[in-house]
Amino acid sequence: MLRTRLSEAMKDAMRSKNERVLQTVRLMMSQLKDRDIAARPKGITAIPDDEILQMFNSMIKQRRESIDMFTKGNRPELAKAEQEEIEVIQSFMPTQMDDAAVEAAVKAAIAEAGAASVKDMGKVMAILKEKYVGQMDFSRVSPVVKQNLG
Repeated sequence: MLRTRLSEAMKDAMRSKNERVLQTVRLMMSQLKDRDIAARPKGITAIPDDEILQMFNSMIKQRRESIDMFTKGNRPELAKAEQEEIEVIQSFMPTQMDDAAVEAAVKAAIAEAGAASVKDMGKVMAILKEKYVGQMDFSRVSPVVKQNLG
C-alpha cells in the first residue's frame, strides 16, 4: 500500500515538476530499497508497512535534528528545506493522534503493562510502539508516559 503511494507520488511529482517532493520521495524509496536488501538474509523480500512507518519516523527525527542544527548555525534556508521534507514524509503517515488521544493511549498502555513506576517505562513504550506506529511522535510521548508514571 505505502509502496504504491510512493510510486504514484513520484510520478505525480515528475509530471508537476515539483523538485522538492520528487527529491524527498526518491530518498524515501532509496532508504526503503536499502531496508528491503538488508532484510533479505532473514528471508524477507519486502519489509512490512509498519516497518516502513518506523523508517519514516526515523527520517522525520533526523530532519528535526538537522533543523535544530541549521537554526543554531544561522542557516534558515537549509532549515526550511528540511521542514519541507518533513511535510512530504508526513503526507505518507497516518493521521497523528491529538494530545487527548495520546493521553488515553498512554493510560491504556500503562494499565496493560501493569506499570507502577518510571522503571516500567520501557514496557509501556514497547506497547505504544507496537500499537500506534506512525500515529504518534514517540519523542513527544515519552514525557507524557513519565508524567503518568511518576
